[in-house]
Amino acid sequence: MNKKLLSLYSLKFNPFSPEVPVEALWVPPPLESFCWRIEQQVGEGGFALVTGDPGCGKSASLRVLRARLSNLRDVQVGILTRPQAGLADFYRELGELFGVALQPHNRWASAKVLREKWHKHIESCLCRPALLIDEGQECCVPVLSELRLLSSADLDSRSILTIVLAGDSRLGAKLECPELLPLASRVRSRLRAEALSAQQLVECLGYLLKAAGNPKLMSPTLVQTLCEHAAGNLRLLMNMAYELLAAASRRELDRLDEKLYFEVFAQDPKPAAKRALA
Repeated sequence: MNKKLLSLYSLKFNPFSPEVPVEALWVPPPLESFCWRIEQQVGEGGFALVTGDPGCGKSASLRVLRARLSNLRDVQVGILTRPQAGLADFYRELGELFGVALQPHNRWASAKVLREKWHKHIESCLCRPALLIDEGQECCVPVLSELRLLSSADLDSRSILTIVLAGDSRLGAKLECPELLPLASRVRSRLRAEALSAQQLVECLGYLLKAAGNPKLMSPTLVQTLCEHAAGNLRLLMNMAYELLAAASRRELDRLDEKLYFEVFAQDPKPAAKRALA
């Protein structure tokens, strides 16, 4: 959204864009509890798991967690951007994330350099590096197994890396395969991102609009209507709200209301939620 349209509605940012500032994200109690557990776990290492259906806030949860961990003193947070990569590219990205020169064709030497780097970090500041992996269901089994072996030390009595995996139900199914059962048994903290109630969506939307600078951008009836038709899915809610804001700005309306909702979505015989998902 350009500055002219932001000025039209007195907004600091587009509240329905995926790029909202992390401080504007609504943090429900389960996520707050999960972040606190990871903050304690990062000093001991090990695996953590975030699962849920598409659009229920897994990636947003990782954004909140990254911000919390980055505020901790001497904690180094890395984000794996290509979970679908093979072992060679996996080591290349790890080397870039943690600032070490690796030789992907020599996994033994690469693992040795990484582990030495993490050991020095632990000894110098008593904290451990953390690796966040979104879309974890795309990770191949060899990469996940390599992560387990790479993070363990002293005959599996120590874990020198905190790894947070986030993904949909396919990730949970993948961890049940025989090759990954040793990893699944090491998951210490879990967060299940579930569909939210209409009231929770109302609270989330209100928090977001207030953070964006215009809590009265939508009428109360429109907020309630949107939240009741979003099927508990945050992404569907944001997509519908985004479409309404675009329509309102095109017509230069002062406020988004229920009348606009029916005008925008009445032309499609499908439910509004399905249209937003499409």
